[in-house]
Amino acid sequence: MLFITNRFPTQSIRTRANRPFDFDLKNNAASNSVYYCEEIGAGLYLEVGSTAFLQRLKESKARQVLIYLHGFSNLPEDVFAAAREFQDLCDANDPGEVLVVPLIWPCDNDLGIVKDYWDDQESADLSAFSFARVLQRFLDWREGDQFATDPAPCLKRINVLAHSMGNRVLRETLRLWRKYYLPGGVPLLFRNTFLIAADIVNESLEEGRAGEPITHASRNVTVYFASDDLALRASKASNLRNRIASRRLGHSGPEDMEKVGRNVFAVDCDEINTRYDFPKGHSYFRSGEVFGEPGVVFLHLFAALKSGRVFPEDETRRMTILRD
Repeated sequence: MLFITNRFPTQSIRTRANRPFDFDLKNNAASNSVYYCEEIGAGLYLEVGSTAFLQRLKESKARQVLIYLHGFSNLPEDVFAAAREFQDLCDANDPGEVLVVPLIWPCDNDLGIVKDYWDDQESADLSAFSFARVLQRFLDWREGDQFATDPAPCLKRINVLAHSMGNRVLRETLRLWRKYYLPGGVPLLFRNTFLIAADIVNESLEEGRAGEPITHASRNVTVYFASDDLALRASKASNLRNRIASRRLGHSGPEDMEKVGRNVFAVDCDEINTRYDFPKGHSYFRSGEVFGEPGVVFLHLFAALKSGRVFPEDETRRMTILRD
């Protein structure tokens, strides 16, 4: 599995293609460097370098790329397990349609969920600086001007799936990408952006808010939420201690659908989330009640991936409730 990370390696921080790469799990600082790598076996990783990495994506038989941004308190093996599960579900539904590429940012492995939560918020914010460079690299790659030997533009669709605090990483990445690289505005880079159990305030996507660039960079932005998500309840309690009182986007969906772009859609998963992920109801977007069998959230998401439309049967519809 190909992946990108800004976690520090135990080896030198200097990039060298085709060298072994081992995560330094004791270091949860966000590196300014970004490493383009491949998982070649259980616990075995190889740094391939950005040029070879992007060429591999271009030559892949998959029609679309899905960038996967994980949530907080996830170590690399947790991320790979989740990404493999999602990849297997995609392949079972339509082989060769989607290639899942995780972006691994440095979560903490301390004991205690509250300590992890605040450490990971800092890492999420700092990771945005390095991942903004990744987006610029993706933009150059898509246009084809970085490859003298293969100048044709890449026609693959690029999508993003951000889960939990991964939404904070995405929000800050796009905000900084616009600030430092694209002051005139971000381009339409993503076909679909899926915000699942988003641990950001529920006004984030509104005009003038920090998450507004997400709506500009995406053809469709689909927010999956559930009011009884226990992980986000813990998040809200943690934020209240720091006088952040707003509800989370992954709890309620957008605060006001009239204040967000017309390309933002809301999907209420309240009736199935705890059945798919008992008791937390937080990671409900992969398998259903049986591991390896798709749940209705995955099927809804995958249909949007394939078609590029969230509600193709009704172009005016912007909200729905998912049920088994």
